[in-house]
Amino acid sequence: MQIQTRMADPLPAAGAYQRRPGFTPAGPGKRQDPLDILEQFGTKLTIRRGQELYAAGEVAVYCYRILRGAVRTVGLNEDGRRQIAEFLLAGDLLGFDSLGTHHLSAEALTEVLILRYPRRLVDSLAEQHGSLALRLRDLSLQKLRRAHETMFLLGRKSAGERIATFLLDLAERSPGRTSGSVELPMTRGDIADHLGLTIETVSRTIAQLGRDGTIAVIKCGIEIRDREALTAHGGGTLH
Repeated sequence: MQIQTRMADPLPAAGAYQRRPGFTPAGPGKRQDPLDILEQFGTKLTIRRGQELYAAGEVAVYCYRILRGAVRTVGLNEDGRRQIAEFLLAGDLLGFDSLGTHHLSAEALTEVLILRYPRRLVDSLAEQHGSLALRLRDLSLQKLRRAHETMFLLGRKSAGERIATFLLDLAERSPGRTSGSVELPMTRGDIADHLGLTIETVSRTIAQLGRDGTIAVIKCGIEIRDREALTAHGGGTLH
């Protein structure tokens, strides 16, 4: 696979960045998130559905925080088949773990609102603020743990178990996770390329879970009707 590297625009020195207009620091009594240190310097951008945030092989000049919408990270196997590494939702970070260049592409599944930060600035602020450095470390470790869980999922579980576990994980990460409704911004093909399955297997399994009364397929995704049964279908949770 041939990777094209695009040269990024030169960045000013870290000290030259200005706070984002309209940024309001957390008021008295409001719990501070160390990531707020970054937010004040972020640039808000809207990414259209299907648009690429960055390409594999591109110089990692920026990193991102998703405010609204969903993103997939994508790579190609040696035979040219697509592999979706992860689905990222509101609140998730991406591009922080890239080493020099991005090894995967990032594509918007929906219209996405993001905050974009220059990596040079992030590195400088992390050196100045220990709380930010620790927060970024913890988030990186959480991401690594999810990657390990995905490896376990693909290596040890059956097709049905993979899909049930995927739905449970997505429900846990979704912003409205207490409602039971889980938005599925990705297609059945996306799910198949993430779990190493065929589209037919994904569609058939979801339809069977619906007939069993475990889930209900709704316009924007699914509704979990019987979480205990879905957990049993998944062979138990990974946590």
